[in-house]
Amino acid sequence: MAHNAFITRETIDGADDGPLSGRTVAVKDNISTEGVRTTCGSAMLESYVPPYDATVVERLKQAGATIVGKTNMDEFGMGGTTETSAYGPVENPADSGHVPGGSSGGSAAAVAAGEADLALGSDTGGSVRNPAAFCGVVGIKPTYGLVSRYGLVAYANSLEQIGPIAQTVEDAAALLDVISGPDPNDGTTRFDLAGDDGGAADDRSAADGGSATHPATDANYAAAADGDVNGTTVGVVTDLLEGADDRVVDRFEATLDDLRSQGVDTVEVSLDSVEHAVQAYYVIAMSEASSNLARFDGVRYGVSGGDEGNWNESFARAREDGFGEEVKRRILLGTYALSAGYHDKYYQKAQDARAWVKRDFDDAFERADVLATPTMPVLPPALGESLSDPLQLYLMDANTVPVNLANLPAISVPAGEADGLPVGLQFVGPKFGEEAIVRAASAVEG
Repeated sequence: MAHNAFITRETIDGADDGPLSGRTVAVKDNISTEGVRTTCGSAMLESYVPPYDATVVERLKQAGATIVGKTNMDEFGMGGTTETSAYGPVENPADSGHVPGGSSGGSAAAVAAGEADLALGSDTGGSVRNPAAFCGVVGIKPTYGLVSRYGLVAYANSLEQIGPIAQTVEDAAALLDVISGPDPNDGTTRFDLAGDDGGAADDRSAADGGSATHPATDANYAAAADGDVNGTTVGVVTDLLEGADDRVVDRFEATLDDLRSQGVDTVEVSLDSVEHAVQAYYVIAMSEASSNLARFDGVRYGVSGGDEGNWNESFARAREDGFGEEVKRRILLGTYALSAGYHDKYYQKAQDARAWVKRDFDDAFERADVLATPTMPVLPPALGESLSDPLQLYLMDANTVPVNLANLPAISVPAGEADGLPVGLQFVGPKFGEEAIVRAASAVEG
């Protein structure tokens, strides 16, 4: 298969009519599809076939979309290059010698190569925006709670969201219109409280007794892609330009100049907390992963560890055989961070840093309508270049993980090329400010 973008090729027909009628959609292989295997890029789930559809898959089918397969990904979403997949790495359609980004690299590559009109990925720390930037397509990470996570195989519950990938901002926004909204199966889909001041979404969920109004109910994200940014104030996050590749910064600055010519005002903003965001993110994500992946024990889920010896030996064999090196590394680090004597030293400090990141973003949005950064601080690495240095791979997420820590929306939009490789620009919006980031990104396309 071209670029190794798909793990499973399977056609799932949708309704006869709907807003996505005639459009093909690729679905990341950690999103449940009834009757079609869902491997999460892992040997652990090589034969797993879900008995139900994820809510987003149900909505795709109801909207008339044709699903064309399950896309390759870093194992359980753990990676930024789609090289940790048990099914082999994905090649970047922009240059087959380079990675497509990750962990939703198969979804981005499928769209970039024209193998699907649209795709779904999941974004825990940048896993939609990273491959969108590296493959030269559009990717949206929605506000936490805008899109149901029901049927998404969990990596880090408090951070991840399902998001759309497409060739254009309008197409990505139209896919977001289809998949967003409340879901009784997911208590994290958020609701406004009746009688609030201006419709800003409250932090109470449906399960907490929120009203029946969800932020997506009255929104039209595709209509927001009108390119009209005259009078918009864009905050340039200077902290996230330091240390970035000069070629990436040059493209970023050139794109800002173009936006200024369209009536955008820019102001410099500083987020002091981002210096600690990557460390906080990985402590939280790995801690949640160590808990979530405990279910893959060879009994309930996963490959069998055999029936010889005691249960502990069988459990160890199942996980030794089923998990790849990166997944094992993150489970071990997460378990360590949560262990007796280290919880306060690591996990609690990471949560404190997360609160600091949220406060910094709140302060920044008092000065700007949206914030702008390069999506990725580097150009797509060559295949094989990053695997030997996991720490460097983690640091590559510096521009994307703060958004997940703060549960905010963000979009990556193509901002030209450097040395023949795509560069992405990221807009970050206030909570449930998807229309603002869609509008800003559509102006970059224009």
